[in-house]
Amino acid sequence: MRLDEPSWWYGAGRQEALLARILAPVGELYGSVLQSRFKGHEPYISRLPVICIGNFTAGGTGKTPLALFVLEYLQSLGENPVCLTRGYGGSAAGPVWVARGTSTAREVGDEPLLLARGAPTLVARDRKAGAQAIEQGEVAAGVIVMDDGMQNPELKKDLVLAVVDGSRGLGNGRVIPAGPLRAPLEFQAALVDCIVVNGVGDTAEEEGSVIDRLKRSFPGPVLAANVAPSGDVAWLRAAPVIAYAGIGNPARFFDLVAELGANIIGKKSFADHHTFSQSEAGALLAEAWASGAQLVTTEKDLARLEGTGGRCAELYAASRPLAIRLKFDERDLVRLTSLIDATLKARGQGKAAVQR
Repeated sequence: MRLDEPSWWYGAGRQEALLARILAPVGELYGSVLQSRFKGHEPYISRLPVICIGNFTAGGTGKTPLALFVLEYLQSLGENPVCLTRGYGGSAAGPVWVARGTSTAREVGDEPLLLARGAPTLVARDRKAGAQAIEQGEVAAGVIVMDDGMQNPELKKDLVLAVVDGSRGLGNGRVIPAGPLRAPLEFQAALVDCIVVNGVGDTAEEEGSVIDRLKRSFPGPVLAANVAPSGDVAWLRAAPVIAYAGIGNPARFFDLVAELGANIIGKKSFADHHTFSQSEAGALLAEAWASGAQLVTTEKDLARLEGTGGRCAELYAASRPLAIRLKFDERDLVRLTSLIDATLKARGQGKAAVQR
């Protein structure tokens, strides 16, 4: 459960239901305002194909790992993908290119720093302006991979992939603030070409599971994905570990660390996109030094610490990230890559780098 969202969004008790009903009219208003932005609106059509990675709910579901997966696949085809992202948590409105080694999370947000490791990345709160900057920019771009922005009408998307958390699903099915949905589900589902359920574990074939329910209600492809470590993880078993994470679902990260055989002697959860204070960094360092433990965190958390000073810089140096990737079974991998291939073909993209 995220620390910055109400627990009752995903609860089923009488008190939770009462709170949801009380706030339902506000949620309906919120949803109607978002839907009204699409009515009569003519989105900008980029001369590049746009693949959007979004989600139905507030909070983290695993969009960034899927965006990195799509980037890697496009590059394997010989394409030149470029990321377009809002840069949540950063101060820059953009359009601005993420500069590897010099941009910081305070400027551009943590997720753009990760995306920039996979491909050139541009931050822009105005998605239309961002797409135009990519078209006219310094990088020869063939495809735009849009991280978030599914509910933004400013830019036409050629393919929309929605990510759903495999353990939490869609919560109580109500719209913010009565529930986690960004807009009514029926409206959002009409924007989506494919759903990727992240973290299905062994429940993929179980009746009543999140993925089973989505397959019954969504007419398009519903694919199963799981998080897997990237690279060697033997170091996790070399010493006791203290794990900390400020992401959408810290528990999922802690579970993965434990599944990989680590002896976790401490866990610390923070809100998604959390900015670490010097005192928080000092407390984590002191706990690790006192117990002789290795500090373990996510790549996103470490990105937020990069370029900091004081105790935060010490925490950055003392921590090791657990790199992850998304894994699909062969059938769903073929279905996903076929959707991407068809999108490029529909836009006349062969080996799609724009010739300048």
